[in-house]
Amino acid sequence: MKWGVAWRNIKRYVKHDLKEIAFPSSLPDPPHVQAKPKPRKLTAKDYVYIVRTAASLHAKSFTRDGLTKEDWKKAGLEEQDDSDVAEKEKPAEPSSLEEIALAARAGAEHIKPALQRIYMTRASAYRDALKSFVEGYQEGVAEVMAKNSEAESAARRQRSREADEQTVRSSTAEEARKDKMPF
Repeated sequence: MKWGVAWRNIKRYVKHDLKEIAFPSSLPDPPHVQAKPKPRKLTAKDYVYIVRTAASLHAKSFTRDGLTKEDWKKAGLEEQDDSDVAEKEKPAEPSSLEEIALAARAGAEHIKPALQRIYMTRASAYRDALKSFVEGYQEGVAEVMAKNSEAESAARRQRSREADEQTVRSSTAEEARKDKMPF
């Protein structure tokens, strides 16, 4: 009989308690919290509608206004019609990303010159920045060298003054000793 009770307790421990120890469940919700209703299952018609909408939005995302040459020309003409706007705002140049997009749409033969322009622009900007950095660095080195040379010259002057004062003191001390000596 005792073996049967022990066996039942072991089975219960393995079935319930050990499972809870290995994979603890979350705390239950407080009594005042109501469970959220489960969303309804979608029908085949709903799935088709969702896929069509997503596909059309995806296709529309690839066509933006202002990426074709005609759109740029149109924007330039519209700004010229309104003289106040044309005077205040100059037509915006396309960004490098828009320029690449236009060239990519035009074809492979147009993308190479666009990429070369961008590369040359970035290379010249890098060269100018590097030149500016070197000039600034040289100015900083020159300032430090000037400060060091001023400090060294001031230290030399101070040492020479101290040496002069010491010689003057020693010469006056020797004269005083000579005066005190009887012979």
